[in-house]
Amino acid sequence: MTQEKVLIRAENLTKHFPITRGIIFQREIGAVQAVDNVSFEIREGETLGLVGESGCGKSTTGRTILQLHRATSGKVFYEDEDLTEVSDDSMRKYRRDLQIIFQDPYASLNPRMTVGSIIAEPLEVHGIGTKKERRERVKELLALVGLNPYFINRYPHEFSGGQRQRIGVARALALNPKFIVCDEPIAALDVSIQAQVVNLLEELQKQFGLTYLFIAHDLSMVRHIADRTAVMYLGKIVELADRDELYGKPLHPYAQALLSAVPIPDPVKERNRKRTILEGDVPSPSNPPSGCRFHPRCPIAEDICSQTQPEWREALKDHWVACHLV
Repeated sequence: MTQEKVLIRAENLTKHFPITRGIIFQREIGAVQAVDNVSFEIREGETLGLVGESGCGKSTTGRTILQLHRATSGKVFYEDEDLTEVSDDSMRKYRRDLQIIFQDPYASLNPRMTVGSIIAEPLEVHGIGTKKERRERVKELLALVGLNPYFINRYPHEFSGGQRQRIGVARALALNPKFIVCDEPIAALDVSIQAQVVNLLEELQKQFGLTYLFIAHDLSMVRHIADRTAVMYLGKIVELADRDELYGKPLHPYAQALLSAVPIPDPVKERNRKRTILEGDVPSPSNPPSGCRFHPRCPIAEDICSQTQPEWREALKDHWVACHLV
């Protein structure tokens, strides 16, 4: 893995969705602060894991990087190009390099299109190859993700969940991208199938030098696939570090609580370890708490936590955290 070159860089990335009232004259009465002022880098050839509770802004972060959602403020750099300044028409040339694998393999494939048409669609949109060449490329991609190339004329309903997700992976690979957002690609799959899809993603990464943003709930799976891991809470990244360091020595109280819930395959250690049980529910992203967003649920919060937002700083080498008390 090349550590030096940064492929994707987010600077103070913010995405707010307006809340409106009124039928004819709609006026904005607030905003859902889905992603709020996050900064991170993804290096070429690595996998950055992004974890956190449901609704914390993980998927919105991934989609905003790809400009599927336009950022409210902040910047997203692909290599040295600021994608937030690129028009929708001009984004087309970047779409070849930037792809996404969606969470739900049942909803992300058009049931009226054959598998061949679904995988060939990106090639048609970008005018790549003749009809015959595209058909050969689709067969090649099906074989690459472990499916029979002769399934080309079948429809999505004829496949299992794991097979459908492989079709989604084949579609994402059609244009030879450099960067793929894996938006919870295993969440809707059986546990036995999850490992197969993750192993496939790892093999493809080695083969083609791909860079991933891997979004997931499953912390043990992220530990398996990610090089570095970022922890997100209510629209903000609270900790970012090398995988082994984060799992071995989490600094932020929220990251500590998340990791304390991951089962350990050792009955003695599992029995003796201390669990961190968080009080209360996640606040609404349309009305987040003042200061540190985690302070209403934090077991070690002090007065400063409710008054001042913590600074995003490098507490240890390559170990970033946003907490007053670390």
